[in-house]
Amino acid sequence: MISKFLLTSVGFAVSTFLAASSSLAADRTLIQNTGSDTLVNVAQSWAEEYGKINQDVAVAVSGGGTGTGIAAMIAGTVDLANASRAMSEKEIKQAEANGHKPVEHTVALDALAVYLHPANPIGSMTFQQIADIYGRDGKTTKWSDLGVTVPGCQDGKIVVVSRQNNSGTYVYFKEEVLGEKGKFRQGTLDMNGSKDVVDLVEKTPCAIGYSGMGYATKHVKMPCVSKEAGGACVAPSLETALNKTYPIARGLYMYTNGEAKGAVKAYLDWILSDVGQCIAVGQGFAPVHAVKCK
Repeated sequence: MISKFLLTSVGFAVSTFLAASSSLAADRTLIQNTGSDTLVNVAQSWAEEYGKINQDVAVAVSGGGTGTGIAAMIAGTVDLANASRAMSEKEIKQAEANGHKPVEHTVALDALAVYLHPANPIGSMTFQQIADIYGRDGKTTKWSDLGVTVPGCQDGKIVVVSRQNNSGTYVYFKEEVLGEKGKFRQGTLDMNGSKDVVDLVEKTPCAIGYSGMGYATKHVKMPCVSKEAGGACVAPSLETALNKTYPIARGLYMYTNGEAKGAVKAYLDWILSDVGQCIAVGQGFAPVHAVKCK
């Protein structure tokens, strides 16, 4: 029979352990990081690796889209807001009206790739051809309009895959390819995340989509893109994102409320170090500066 003394001792030990664990958890600095779906995977990788070298800091990462991250920055409820586009003047003014001062930090570079099914014979596209598929006034609705037949796409009708309008990728693509006043055509299939876009294109011979090149798989193809007919056609890659020769290259950002300080600054400095940037490269993004990765 277990003595009351032993039970009391065990209870005391458990209570002491829980109290100590709670104290340790309380001593850790928590950095809230939310926003861009394009960045969410690499942000999670950064958070996990940083936790291994600095156990005094925990980084909580969530997605939801650039719009979600920027809204949190405007409200002042997040330490780091991830964004795949720059904040607009209107958004910055909204934040300032709430007493917050967004400061932009470029943490990686990306090529916004156009995705096609591997069976699609198209190897190059112009801005105009893409706009004619995605734009509100675009006349291209079938692959035959571009002079091709896609095996497995029986009716030839283009399945136009896009992102939801709270996505920074959606906004950036619209402004760069469709123009500042351009609008998407009706009837697009709007996906929640970048991976969802690529997955759908992979399974749908008739489809076309767009997403960060970090989500590319061997089961989709990425045509080269030129701004004008007859112009240089450049394929998305780490190199062309870094030197910005790819016409839909962009920065990926983290926003802080004011200049970064303390644990947040230390974390951002680490992200921008060779170690942090090589993690971004491993996720398919280009570094913000030249690095040598193992």
